[in-house]
Amino acid sequence: MSTAEALAAIRNRMDTPNAKVGFILGSGLGHLADLVEGTSIDYADLPGFPHAGVSGHNPKLVIGKLEGVDVAILGGREHFYENGRADAMRVPLEVLAELGVDTLFATNACGSFLPEIPPGNLMLLNDHINYSGRSPLIGEPTDRRFVNLTNAYDPDLRARLQAAAEAEGIPLKEGVYAWYSGPNFETPAEIRMLKLLGADAVGMSTVPEVILGRFLDMKCCAISVVTNMAAGLGNEHISHEHTKASAPIGAAKLERIIKRVLPTLAQ
Repeated sequence: MSTAEALAAIRNRMDTPNAKVGFILGSGLGHLADLVEGTSIDYADLPGFPHAGVSGHNPKLVIGKLEGVDVAILGGREHFYENGRADAMRVPLEVLAELGVDTLFATNACGSFLPEIPPGNLMLLNDHINYSGRSPLIGEPTDRRFVNLTNAYDPDLRARLQAAAEAEGIPLKEGVYAWYSGPNFETPAEIRMLKLLGADAVGMSTVPEVILGRFLDMKCCAISVVTNMAAGLGNEHISHEHTKASAPIGAAKLERIIKRVLPTLAQ
């Protein structure tokens, strides 16, 4: 019911809302929504949308045009650690699907395991490890819940993002992202374990939204902004304040890639 109510609230603000590409913005990346020419609606005014109470997020839905492409931007997300709900972003993503979004672009801030992807750089996700073990589809009654995640991070979209990054002269290495539930940061021992499992970076989001995106038949891609080396691998004092302060360095590169790639994502 909340999805229908949220759509009704949107249509009360806009005559013909529609979008082709949807974005979810991570910590310290909310300013990217300011690039869109369109209508901004607070999550609080949309039934079923989360509180998204983490500082560094901008909990607004922005629908409009960016680089001439119809987009819908979710300026913040509710994380699993806020209320223990892996499906917290289900209604917002169902709304995006109803608006016509068929390509989902997720972003996040992460800790890197790799010296070749230091803070200030970007990592293109080519797979993930759901270390939390939680799924946003728990409780879904239909057989649609058995989602195939073999190519969760669409190979064609990854190729387009790589081409855009190369054209902009921005290094964009690919890697595996591990979802850790948070809100506490990981221990050095946990990082060593995740490295053994095959992860290249760790963060507290994105995986549940990508699962939901695939459930909703969206093509998905995701880029992490590296804000620190993971616990035990660097000298930073890891904190959320550090994450927010470091995010703009990588966000400037991400913005250039988004502007370059968007026209190709809408094809």
